Amino acid sequence: MKKLLFAGIENNYTTDISLALLRLFAGLSLALAHGKDKIPPSDGFVEHTASLGFPMPEFFAWAAGLSEFGGALLLAFGLFTRPAAFFVACTMFVAGFINHANDPYGAAEKAFLYLAIAMLYLVLGAGRFSLDSLFRRKLNI
Repeated sequence: MKKLLFAGIENNYTTDISLALLRLFAGLSLALAHGKDKIPPSDGFVEHTASLGFPMPEFFAWAAGLSEFGGALLLAFGLFTRPAAFFVACTMFVAGFINHANDPYGAAEKAFLYLAIAMLYLVLGAGRFSLDSLFRRKLNI
């Protein structure tokens, strides 16, 4: 009972499965629900990016779209997880704190959730059940 109530994160099979399931669900959700329609960015998305005050709005619209689609897919499959998580986190930071700055919290909630998940993988890495782990074992890194 003590273990059930007070156990922390341990390097075990259950933790690795949980990390993999969250990574797959969050990465695929971000890529398919939010990222796929931003590649290539529409004129409206480029204009919206400009309205946020970004210089070179077409570049930053592409960066956001590639992060939300490509970065999220990399995150989902655990390939180049930490760099992918960094770019996803940067994009979600902008989405939550800049794009939704004047909106009620509910409008920014998804961006903050994706930001938190990206930060988790930035710190922890992908876990045992990932392409990063497979390549690390195969290449003896």
